[in-house]
Amino acid sequence: MRPTRRRLGRMLALLLTLTLVAAACGDDDDPAAGGGDGSDSVSGDVFVTGSSTVEPISVAVAEALADELPDVAVDVEGPGTGDGFEKFCAGEADITDASRPIKEEEAAACEEAGISFIELKVAFDGMSVLANPANDLTCLSFADLYALIGPEAEGVDTWADGQALASELGSTTELPDTELSITAPGEESGTYDSFIELALLDLAEARLEAGKITEDQVETTRPDYSSQADDNAIIQGIEGDDGSLGWVGFAFAEEAGDQVKELEVDGGDGCVAPSAETIADGSYPLSRPLFIYVDAAAAEENPAVAAYVDFFLGDGIAAVEDVGYVALPADQLTATRDAWENRTTGTREG
Repeated sequence: MRPTRRRLGRMLALLLTLTLVAAACGDDDDPAAGGGDGSDSVSGDVFVTGSSTVEPISVAVAEALADELPDVAVDVEGPGTGDGFEKFCAGEADITDASRPIKEEEAAACEEAGISFIELKVAFDGMSVLANPANDLTCLSFADLYALIGPEAEGVDTWADGQALASELGSTTELPDTELSITAPGEESGTYDSFIELALLDLAEARLEAGKITEDQVETTRPDYSSQADDNAIIQGIEGDDGSLGWVGFAFAEEAGDQVKELEVDGGDGCVAPSAETIADGSYPLSRPLFIYVDAAAAEENPAVAAYVDFFLGDGIAAVEDVGYVALPADQLTATRDAWENRTTGTREG
């Protein structure tokens, strides 16, 4: 039966409605994916500060985003985790990278300044303990590291000078009679804080109870070494001295190749070498998570900030492995994406 003119009119109206609905749905693409909602017109500036360890990830994400959103300008710097939180909590940055969770006093500074933040775990990293290839040692225990780098090591000029304390703390390592030259991160670095927490803190607390150090020394290293904020400068220091010792993020050590020696570390369960596998499964004792912290107000008010983080946690997350870090397990990545989607503020890690 042929449709009447009235029925034909209704059918055309319905078809037009469905076409409009389909077009509207098609415009609902993720802005960071360069969808058809005009996302390529997103523009604005994003300032990222913080950890020099996380900096290569953030830079790689920014470079990849430029292909999708050329009018979003992302400026990334890496002065260190502590300096980054200082800027971020003063309202001077949209995002800060961090190689450790935010400290209570840093979170309090943010709160006092009215900065609400979204904490997003994005990767894992390990800290590689480095020596010059001329050094015959292959493994150091936490006791060795404390005796050479901890707060009681001030004035220890040769590796062997740390032998007595290392042995007292349970080490069986025979430290070489070689001049000791330490080049490592300084107090502004999250890598410094993480090293203390993971390698030195338990022994330092025991030494405090034994009356060997003061409370002010517990969360410190020896002060008399060459501290560097730039991981590449640390690598150069290790390369240039046969008696050198230091530590950097795993990715930087891997990039340096045979120019430095990555030592195995014994955290109490035997010597373990740093690798993507041992960092991911936690068997390497100097493993740690990496974060970005996003100013919640900036994410709400600046479309460029939201687009950058959308992309970071979408296609951009591949940058984690591209630059040598360890990807989050699927469940942890899902939790990070949920925290961002729900704009969940505050710390879950500190």
